[in-house]
Amino acid sequence: MANVRAKLDVRKIADPRGRAEADDPWRSFRDIEILDLTLEFRFQHSLGKCSRFFLELEAHRLLGSRCARCRSVWVPPRASCGNDLATTEWIELSGRGRLAAATECTYTQSGAASQPSLVLGYVALDGASTLLLQRIQNFVDVRRLTPGLPVKIVWAQGAVAHPMELFWFEPDE
Repeated sequence: MANVRAKLDVRKIADPRGRAEADDPWRSFRDIEILDLTLEFRFQHSLGKCSRFFLELEAHRLLGSRCARCRSVWVPPRASCGNDLATTEWIELSGRGRLAAATECTYTQSGAASQPSLVLGYVALDGASTLLLQRIQNFVDVRRLTPGLPVKIVWAQGAVAHPMELFWFEPDE
């Protein structure tokens, strides 16, 4: 459903080829209306073969998938190994690891200065072959989020808007 909140502007767009108006076959289509609108839609989406990963997050369990052939451990999980395409198997991870890199995102969607900045980090989880990009929270100073910093998983206690918001990492000092 679309909800038009306001008409912002009406503009006449010039011919990109620079033709005179009399020679422009699109001249009657050059008036452009600019709207402020909200577009809302609902859809059903399957998470497919990796659905168990998200179901286990609700139970406060972090799963990865391990290749039976090369033993690589994928987080987020994959149904087949990215190295050799072998079928993988589910394994539980401890939720502890080390920070590989972090960045602070100071831009917020609302633009509100009072909203805290978002810090994202790549975490090398113990037992995993890949890095997991996830939020980093509850740290004293962003400058202390250096590579090699021990981190641990922390679980959300309330309702969340998306399954990946069910957990984040924080320093394990």
